[in-house]
Amino acid sequence: MVSIMMKRKHSGGIQTGKTELFFDILIGFLLLLFSLTVILPFWYLLAQSFDQMGNMSGTDFYLWPRSFTFANYSIILHNKYIWAGYANTLLRTILGTVLTLFCTTMGAYTLSKKYFPHHTFWSFFVILTMFFGGGLIPTYLWINQLGLIDNRMVLILPSLVGAYNLVLVRNFMLQIPAELEESARLDGAGDFRTFLSIVLPVSKPILATVALWVAVGHWNSWFDCLLYIRDPNKLVVQVVLQRIIIQGTDKMLLDKSQQLEFDARPEMIKAACIYVTTLPILCVYPFLQKYFVKGIYVGSLKG
Repeated sequence: MVSIMMKRKHSGGIQTGKTELFFDILIGFLLLLFSLTVILPFWYLLAQSFDQMGNMSGTDFYLWPRSFTFANYSIILHNKYIWAGYANTLLRTILGTVLTLFCTTMGAYTLSKKYFPHHTFWSFFVILTMFFGGGLIPTYLWINQLGLIDNRMVLILPSLVGAYNLVLVRNFMLQIPAELEESARLDGAGDFRTFLSIVLPVSKPILATVALWVAVGHWNSWFDCLLYIRDPNKLVVQVVLQRIIIQGTDKMLLDKSQQLEFDARPEMIKAACIYVTTLPILCVYPFLQKYFVKGIYVGSLKG
């Protein structure tokens, strides 16, 4: 009887192993298909951005340039407004991320303290702003009255502190053991010193996560620049490329030779524009990826 049961158990184990192997292969195949749906469009755009002639019929699909050239990138990178746009975008991204992190962590640290007067009310007040917005026209009138029209700070100040990021960082700081701060106070550290020397170093996972979100948001933002910036030298790179792509006849952004090149192969130049815009921010992800899971997980535990 024992030998029969062992044979059945052994055969059942083999059957279970085959079933798991089948599902592993199936899941791997589905993930491969999904990955291809993401990678192939980018690869096609990359091939098109280095192509001289491009997809003339509009129906061909190819993964390697038929006539390799750097001319498409040369047209973009030799445009003075592109470099001015890059400088404005970098300024906005770096300064906006640093200021947002500093102000957000200061507010989150304050709200995480239960001895802060009416901290529950202020936490509710912050969360309430996530459900209501002032609207486009009132916001524009408010920006105009503040004298921020055509000022680079208009791209940073209105979105300086986000309610979602503030709550997320606050929840993370609630998990920090109180003993760490108590030991710093026993050594004579004040609130600000404790915040800089103890709280911020411990909060690296959530800070890295929020920093990436804010940086990507600033890098990709273009609508506020379109509304509030008038000077072409203050435009961010996304607006410059948007005008080149959609309004290719804009003489302000393209000289005569560049206009002729754009008219000859607009799709190839558009593909190059996409890579010029997206590649720099993609290079940031590998350096902050290890902080994502821990930062989001711990920051969402406690409300």
